[in-house]
Amino acid sequence: MTAPTPTAGPTDALHPWLQALHASSARLAGTVVPLSEQDLSRPSMADGWTVAQVLSHLGSAAEISTTLLERGIAGDGQGPSREEAQPVWERWNALSPPAQREAWLAADARHLRLLDSLDAGRRQSVRVPYFAGPLDVPAYAGYRLSEHSVHAWDVEAALTPGATIPRAEVELLWERLDLVATRFRDADTLTRLGPAQFTLHLTDPGRTVLLDLGAEVHLYPCEPAGPAGSLTGTAEAVLRLVYGRSRPTDALAAAGAVTRADLQALFPGF
Repeated sequence: MTAPTPTAGPTDALHPWLQALHASSARLAGTVVPLSEQDLSRPSMADGWTVAQVLSHLGSAAEISTTLLERGIAGDGQGPSREEAQPVWERWNALSPPAQREAWLAADARHLRLLDSLDAGRRQSVRVPYFAGPLDVPAYAGYRLSEHSVHAWDVEAALTPGATIPRAEVELLWERLDLVATRFRDADTLTRLGPAQFTLHLTDPGRTVLLDLGAEVHLYPCEPAGPAGSLTGTAEAVLRLVYGRSRPTDALAAAGAVTRADLQALFPGF
């Protein structure tokens, strides 16, 4: 059960995010639909969660997100609360692994259909009362892709060693990686390593990014003036490192006054 591919034009700011959400959803569905209950109960790459529990997390988030998107469409600015989310989480947690898969398929498809239904005017005017505050629809879709794409990898990599996040999704997620790096960083490690600047040499595609460790963590698309060290690796592998999902087999090379272990400690993930 998947929603149809969106047909909005390429000049629509929502289009690339919505297209990537559809692709991520279809890919994950293709991975999990054939799985046995035993496979659904296998550990995922998300620490402490099985494959089915990742689907439950994505499904409950899709249900809650649909409610918030509906509020935004109706002009209701009421944001989410733990009191209303808790019963949703409990209901999903109580499902069997196969039921969690089926419920995720249904909830994710409903969420995508609602996004697809927005006309050009609403795509520009709607503000979604999300956890991070009121968001326009493209920004909201960015939050959803960030969660969906990385958790889809949690499932895919557990079942297929060497799985990676597709390049199109990596490119979009890099556009908002500064938000992730700033929010999900370890304060003690930041204090130990900073203040300092480091060079991220990204390959495939090639570019240079400044990792600035000061009072907070920030990523800037430029060369540092006097870097204390560097990290070299694919854009996909560095992205996953910032999300706390680096693998020992990832081709990442650190040099200077920082080690790969330092950066993994800085970005413990979620």
